[in-house]
Amino acid sequence: MNTIRIGVYGLGLRGIQWINALQQVKGYEITSIGDILKPRHQRALSALDNPGDVTVHTAYEDMLNDSNVDAIALCVRSETQGAMAAQALESGKHVNAEVPASHTMEDCWRIVAAQEKTGLVYMLAEQLRYNGIFAAWKDMVQEGQLGHVVYCEGEYIGYPGTLRYHVDQETGEFVDIPDLDDHPNAKPTWTAVMDPISYVVHDLSPLLMVLGDRVKKVTAMGTNEQSYAHPNIKRADFQVALMHTEKDTILRMACGYTQPKSHDRIGHRYHMLGTGGVVESSRWSGRQPQMWLANSQMHDMAEVDWRHERTDAPEESKDVGEYASDYYTHAAFRDAILGTRPLEFNVYQAMDTAAPGILAVDSIREGSVPKFPPDFRPTESRPLGQLPTR
Repeated sequence: MNTIRIGVYGLGLRGIQWINALQQVKGYEITSIGDILKPRHQRALSALDNPGDVTVHTAYEDMLNDSNVDAIALCVRSETQGAMAAQALESGKHVNAEVPASHTMEDCWRIVAAQEKTGLVYMLAEQLRYNGIFAAWKDMVQEGQLGHVVYCEGEYIGYPGTLRYHVDQETGEFVDIPDLDDHPNAKPTWTAVMDPISYVVHDLSPLLMVLGDRVKKVTAMGTNEQSYAHPNIKRADFQVALMHTEKDTILRMACGYTQPKSHDRIGHRYHMLGTGGVVESSRWSGRQPQMWLANSQMHDMAEVDWRHERTDAPEESKDVGEYASDYYTHAAFRDAILGTRPLEFNVYQAMDTAAPGILAVDSIREGSVPKFPPDFRPTESRPLGQLPTR
């Protein structure tokens, strides 16, 4: 196999972005697209270079049964996305899945067992872990410049205005909150129903990559399950999780995407504190990340020209997603399928990233009780390809 025949299922904003990316990254041929909302089909077809050669599916099962599809690009964010990924693996398709991977521990285990049993490639398309700033931080940690990292912060403060919380099921278009009465067929999108801390994957993944670590304990809390910003949204505005890792680092992870924010506030922010120094990404656009090292004659924090864009980015990556970061997920998935490069972010690391967010939601529901993410790697009590026994 030199070319991967891929089907893109889920044709919202992210699905269209993936279609554009997959047409730029070498090694892919889009042979199928699909979405349960038929009005989205034409918009996706118009984004394709070869729409006449592409099969369109409404039912997900039809794409899984399509013999002209080797792999699924799963651009769905819903409570069933984990089951859909496992189903694709069980149907003989490689899977590149959007975050957060899963919303239940049962589906996490099902994905792991299906990948082990089939030997197919499962990729969680968390792209921020490939950004240049985190490559620099990883080198610093490995070289011991920060000493023992004792504390990290990761947060996502996003705000889509009032537009992206509902979508009209007949047109496939977003409906602004003030216009809901005129669209009786509108239903909530993932931003209106998904617990904010479920989206922690984008902020946890880079930190765990830098640390070479996994979370062993989680506890969380959040505001009431009724938005103060938008009364018709029945979920928390903000949630925070405290996590403890195997290598003895405390993480504070925070997520919210209903409260207004200033235009210059950067959505994702990261901070690492070690016994030998501090590094921090910028909270505001137009400002530089900062660092301080204890043994370097530095009196105060100093600005550093770390960027999300990588200095070693290949020409092929240009304009493939924000900061070209989408390129790295699609390239890694391609290379793993073609056997030219092992997968750096494997199914176990993917579930190490997804499970803490799932258990943080459970912790909140149960009064902030501690939860303990499992190690998804096979053991004597859970052989390869088997689900765990209770």
